[in-house]
Amino acid sequence: MSETVLHAAATALREAPTWRDAGLRYFSYNYYLRQLYGRRIHKVSIDAGFTCPNVDGTVTTGGCVFCDNRSFSPSRRLPRNGIAGQIEEGIKRIKFRYKVDDFLAYFQPATNTYAPVAKLRRLYEEALAVPKIVGLAIGTRPDCVPPDVLDLISELAERHYVSLEYGMQSMHDRSLDWMNRGHHHDSFLDAVERSRGRGFEICAHLILGIPGESHEDMLATAQEIARLGIDAVKLHNLYAVKDTPLAEQVESGRVTLMERDEYVRTVVDILEILPPAMVVERVSGESPPNYHVGPAWCLDKPALKEALEAEFSRRETYQGRCYSQA
Repeated sequence: MSETVLHAAATALREAPTWRDAGLRYFSYNYYLRQLYGRRIHKVSIDAGFTCPNVDGTVTTGGCVFCDNRSFSPSRRLPRNGIAGQIEEGIKRIKFRYKVDDFLAYFQPATNTYAPVAKLRRLYEEALAVPKIVGLAIGTRPDCVPPDVLDLISELAERHYVSLEYGMQSMHDRSLDWMNRGHHHDSFLDAVERSRGRGFEICAHLILGIPGESHEDMLATAQEIARLGIDAVKLHNLYAVKDTPLAEQVESGRVTLMERDEYVRTVVDILEILPPAMVVERVSGESPPNYHVGPAWCLDKPALKEALEAEFSRRETYQGRCYSQA
């Protein structure tokens, strides 16, 4: 499939989403990619050795309060073996569990646009040169996308599928300050506006259960995402992993993490608000058990998905049911 045809198909899917006809409650990423490519596509994680501006002192130090990239990214837990080598090893692991032949190279841990554009080009092109890689997913921060980086990503998107994933986390500046994010919501707004219409998809990460945020605060962030009309969203619960400031706060009782029932209700409330054309790439997060501090319930993803489906069914609802363009 040519990239021109691919972009046209992606636009058509978002303009007239068919996921409800397939019996789904929300526009899942798996369904979207299957419709786009006609087959299953899986992400393979890559650790390109990046750091972050709130780790190296450019903005601040210490990183986000919840962050240990080893717990987020399988590639960060293994010896780095070059981009192609990591992809080949990742594909082997994935194919052991799933019947899938084509992959997105996922630049996942740390800030994957935080380097000179010449270095970024070399890394991205090396990943795209690996057989069975059909596109890129690039995780980054909204304060790390200068014009030349966006130009590069737009250029790559003329030839390949590309999704740029921004860590929004929350629209509330006090929450971003609590997590030592090193930027405020205006950085996200600026990045989104400068990314529009460039041929790549825009995805926002959202964390639920940030200390000090009410249910209404979380819904306000969802309404902001809906207002912005970006292409995709990732939702996950705040969870704690070992050797992080958040783990210390949880273990000392200063922070209480969301219970599953509250999380399930909040996710469904949020999905009702989001537009039906917005792809939902993730509805929960978890870390490997040997890194995990809490909450325990998020380690059981099948049970969580069953609880979400039960809540959708109880309400007889679905993504976009309460969405308003006004």
